[in-house]
Amino acid sequence: MDYSKSPDGLVPAIIQDNVTGKVLMLGYMNEESLAKTKAEGRVTFFSRSKQRLWTKGEESGHFLDVVSIAEDCDHDTLLIKVNPHGPTCHTGADTCWNERNVADDVMFLKELQDFIDRRKAEMPEGSYTTSLFNKGIRKITQKVGEEAVETVIGAMANDDENLIYEGADLLYHLIVLLTYKGYRIEDLCRELKSRH
Repeated sequence: MDYSKSPDGLVPAIIQDNVTGKVLMLGYMNEESLAKTKAEGRVTFFSRSKQRLWTKGEESGHFLDVVSIAEDCDHDTLLIKVNPHGPTCHTGADTCWNERNVADDVMFLKELQDFIDRRKAEMPEGSYTTSLFNKGIRKITQKVGEEAVETVIGAMANDDENLIYEGADLLYHLIVLLTYKGYRIEDLCRELKSRH
């Protein structure tokens, strides 16, 4: 980081929600606050009004857990992706721009994909997903086929509740299949995007 570009040795730190992608706030950091942030895994700023290090959430409990830290191309601005504990703004708003910090429902597919990736890497006992990976491609593809048929049956019977329920099962098992084969749901998204 190049702290010399600012007379007070501070650099702006843009705080972004790791899940929703929303920009939550802007704060300032010096070398000491960045070091503390990295060491503790929670965002610590240098407060210009208090003239001291300030860990976001130290009073409210609304901490910002660090997921990643990146420098911009000029090495004078930080982008910090976080998982927030509650609202970020001191006013009680989700963001300092008074925006709601919620992910589009479709973004849950990425969370589900990440969860299934972790299951494949960790293979915890007692997990249904682990049992599918252990049974292999034949069982996983069988489940995709079963769920596809059940989805079609729900649609043909005008049973919308069952259509949605079985469609969700189909999507879950399809992501398990993709993961087993070394792919992600984003690979299907790229294929669809290339056709559009």
